[in-house]
Amino acid sequence: MNIVVLCGGTSTERAVSIVSGTNVCKALRQKGHNAILLDAFAGNEFCDLMDAFPEVYDTDEAAEEIRAFDRELTAALKNKNRNFFGPNVLKLCKMADFVFMALHGANGEDGRVQAAFDLHHIRYTGTGYLGSAISMDKGITKIMLKEAGIPVPKGFRMEKAYSDADLSVHDLDFPVVVKVNNGGSSVGVFISRDQDAYERDLEEAFEMADEVVVEEFIEGREFSVGVIDGKALPIIEIAPVEGFYDYKNKYTPGSTIETCPAVLSEELTKKMQHHAEAAYHALFLDAYGRCDFMMKEDGSMYCLEANTLPGMTETSLLPQEAAAVGVEYPDLCEKLIEISMNKYR
Repeated sequence: MNIVVLCGGTSTERAVSIVSGTNVCKALRQKGHNAILLDAFAGNEFCDLMDAFPEVYDTDEAAEEIRAFDRELTAALKNKNRNFFGPNVLKLCKMADFVFMALHGANGEDGRVQAAFDLHHIRYTGTGYLGSAISMDKGITKIMLKEAGIPVPKGFRMEKAYSDADLSVHDLDFPVVVKVNNGGSSVGVFISRDQDAYERDLEEAFEMADEVVVEEFIEGREFSVGVIDGKALPIIEIAPVEGFYDYKNKYTPGSTIETCPAVLSEELTKKMQHHAEAAYHALFLDAYGRCDFMMKEDGSMYCLEANTLPGMTETSLLPQEAAAVGVEYPDLCEKLIEISMNKYR
């Protein structure tokens, strides 16, 4: 197949997205597909549309060209006349048999690109615009999960225009977690252990977004559960060597101990996998996704959020979980395309 691997974009997760896209593009090439790497925002102004999906292709060179655009990114973002989709992006995506979505974060994982692709009849991997938009909004996600009977941390959503640093009115005590409502990869996540820290963290979070979520801090073990085609994969436990599972610990090799399958009783394993599958359906996910959990010492567990376009880097969780059931990385990439095709049949 001719495949566009769409990456980059304008979010705070741009760098990770480029790594995900590079890995996916190489894997699909290995499987015999004519895959190309394309930055959703930078586009490719000088590509040869008559030979857009060549048999011989240097993925690393394409990735370096995309990274080189970072020098122009700030100025490009200030240009109010510039469209999100760069030169030839929609044209190349329409020419492709399928688009592999390797975007992460805002303007990629929040349903906007998916909605545009639906209007242009472009086929793509993963969840559609509705499930993407719901899952990107942490406040709405909590409401949807709670309504479906899936346990979530106690908390509330707060807008910048109506911010209030008094936790007592929300029946919460320190420590609490403050996080940007529509962020990803743990960007804009803070653990506030006292009032002074809470006020500082709120101020910093509101510099990144107009809405935040504040919730109780769950002391315990952290897990993630990938779900493919509605079926949960083996659970992976995440244990950072220092601190919590923030952006640095997520993407720095050796900074986190990851155990898959997680060492859990059969009862707790089935319970968490059941919650992950229920969350997949409650949030209208398609094809695949990943749900994150915290579990206290007494075994009570809480779903934190869902990721509709999980990372596909060397340290990412979904590929590790798939490998635990014998699905190697190139096969996983191809499988995600095959399952996503069901939306169009």
